[in-house]
Amino acid sequence: MLALTIGLALSPQGYSAFGGARVARVARPAHPTSANIEAKIRIAVVGGGPSGACCAEILAQEPNVETFLIERKMDNAKPCGGAIPLCMVEEFQLPPEIIDRKVRKMKMISPSNREVDIGQTLEPNEYIGMCRREIMDGYLRQRAEKNGANMINGLVTKIDVPEDTSPTGGKYVIYYAEYAGEGAAGKPQRLEVDLIVGADGANSRVAKAMDAGEYNYAIAFQERIKISDEKMAFYEDLAEMYVGDDVSPDFYGWVFPKYDHVGVGTGTVINRPAIKEYQDAMRLRAGDKIAGGKIIKVEAHPIPEHMRPRRVVGRAALVGDAAGYVTKCSGEGIYFAAKSGRMLGESLVRLMQGGTRLPTESEIIREYITPYDKAYGPTYFVLDLLQRIFYSSNGAREAFVEMCESDYVQRVTFNSYLYKKVQGNNPIEDIKLLFNTVGSLIRGAAVAAPDKAFSNPKESLKRL
Repeated sequence: MLALTIGLALSPQGYSAFGGARVARVARPAHPTSANIEAKIRIAVVGGGPSGACCAEILAQEPNVETFLIERKMDNAKPCGGAIPLCMVEEFQLPPEIIDRKVRKMKMISPSNREVDIGQTLEPNEYIGMCRREIMDGYLRQRAEKNGANMINGLVTKIDVPEDTSPTGGKYVIYYAEYAGEGAAGKPQRLEVDLIVGADGANSRVAKAMDAGEYNYAIAFQERIKISDEKMAFYEDLAEMYVGDDVSPDFYGWVFPKYDHVGVGTGTVINRPAIKEYQDAMRLRAGDKIAGGKIIKVEAHPIPEHMRPRRVVGRAALVGDAAGYVTKCSGEGIYFAAKSGRMLGESLVRLMQGGTRLPTESEIIREYITPYDKAYGPTYFVLDLLQRIFYSSNGAREAFVEMCESDYVQRVTFNSYLYKKVQGNNPIEDIKLLFNTVGSLIRGAAVAAPDKAFSNPKESLKRL
């Protein structure tokens, strides 16, 4: 999860965070009333992951807003590394019991199996939290429910968008199959709402309904492997990150410790048909450290590669993976999902003025999209650039691992990841780093094996 940010993935420090399960009332702007509301405003949040749960938690606290949180699978275990930054633990008041492991060391392994240990710059109280998504997501949904969100265990099958999506227009109609009790078949239901939040992942039905546009996506593949207690002790507070065209032509492979097992996985966007071959290579690279382990779960999931062209259309807005909020290079999405959900929730609370009005599309963009892009746009841009440079060839991957030996690189990388802001950049060290980067790239190109050629002409036509 620790990609080489090199101190460039900036996140402005002035953006206010919501600390705690109860969010303070926010100041409401004095906008002209667009549509005076007599009944309660009804909002549907489709998707119960971190983005949807955190958005619903905010909205549900408004007494004149009726919030519905629709999740198709309440015990869903998304195939995800599960790493969360330290700042998220405090900002979202996450209890210690949902954190399986506190990773304080990482091992970076190059294509030639050169190993670099990182983590010596961390303070004793600093760590990367490792979570199981079914545990963390379940906790966040329960918190939203306690704050008043109406939980619906259902699969959305169709969304009717009103012809007029302005505040004075009609209702959004959501058709879904509700699952209750032991029956396998869902019961057809419909729900009329004033606003809709798409938090339903990379294959978002909300995004399709609102014509948000397409995006490229990667396939993440992960196996949960139960290994012996002796082998598990090796991963007590250690995570591993493997790079090389054998495990991914454009990403990295990982071994992340969980509660009583490890998650072993990889991902790719440019050669998705070969994902199982890359996963086989990951198991081979991990070798004896996971040998004899039992695969207890196999998971695969699409991961967005960039933001959608439109994230707000009318009275519908996207958050999390549905919006495309996953960073390149590191593949981080959990924090940005939760943050975007809260930011949208806060924005809607301000704009609805105590449930007396519906916001316009331009107002939601101004209050939600613009601040989000200002805060995190540079992070996405720089990590995209770094992925293009350092994941492009085995030579560049060798350079990437070599550069991770630098204490300065480690310190800036950890600060950027753990706190979502850069602390104490040193211009002199930055200049040194520039020259060291060039040197590492030259040395890496000299020692690395050439990348193997691959071809997937049919599948590649699906990419934008």
